[in-house]
Amino acid sequence: MTQIAFIGGGNMATSIIGGLIREGAVSPDLIHVSDPGAEQRERLTRDFGIVTHESNLDAISSATVVILAVKPQMMKAVLEPLQATLNTRQPLLISVAAGISLPTLKEWSGCTAVVRAMPNTPALTGFGATGLFASEEVSLDQRNLTDTLLGATGLAMWVQTEAEIDAVTALSGSGPAYYFLLMESMIDAGIKLGLSEETARRLTLQTALGAGKMASSSDVAPDELRRRVTSPGGTTEQAIATFEGAHLRDIVKAAMDAAARRAAELSDELGNG
Repeated sequence: MTQIAFIGGGNMATSIIGGLIREGAVSPDLIHVSDPGAEQRERLTRDFGIVTHESNLDAISSATVVILAVKPQMMKAVLEPLQATLNTRQPLLISVAAGISLPTLKEWSGCTAVVRAMPNTPALTGFGATGLFASEEVSLDQRNLTDTLLGATGLAMWVQTEAEIDAVTALSGSGPAYYFLLMESMIDAGIKLGLSEETARRLTLQTALGAGKMASSSDVAPDELRRRVTSPGGTTEQAIATFEGAHLRDIVKAAMDAAARRAAELSDELGNG
């Protein structure tokens, strides 16, 4: 019987818990959450019927899986009082905090089987994308359990090296903001072309939703889908030519390089904290 403890009951923990219960993957009475906020604990109990604690130690006392859902800057202070218990019990430890490396997590927690997970904010809607990397001590059964837990929020994919987590951060971790910026720009442009704000907003959001669903449900690659809607001499061709002329691909590459570089820097900074 797998008992899961969440340290931190914020948005990411809530999204995973909601997914697990929605999918029937884990019984609510086997989910324990610790959070310092009384109102947050009451909400979690009310919404999901799970067990909540003010004390982190109480939450992890019988857990076989501990999910760390706290801010990276808080991680060391949270783990230090738990180290003796974690070292003795050796649960599977899953961190959803950015920038804390496996060696650092092992050192601070005393655990050996550790997974780093990089989810993104659409996990809150069940359409998240999560990159995963495990220490060599994580067993096949523990990997499969991690798939179940993080897969409850959307897509979960394993990467081969820890360095790839920085690439995941740049791609899907930060990626929703890139799309939000494009949506924001399209809405603004639509308004300047004469549309009302509501019309521009609703058409932009529906277009983004439709394009995403079309791409994810098709066996055709996005570049081919783009070609199919770009008629020679048509309006779309003019827009695409403008994007290409402004070196959109180079801009995207530079942006993702910057995000990946910052992710690596954060890892160094937080690991030395």
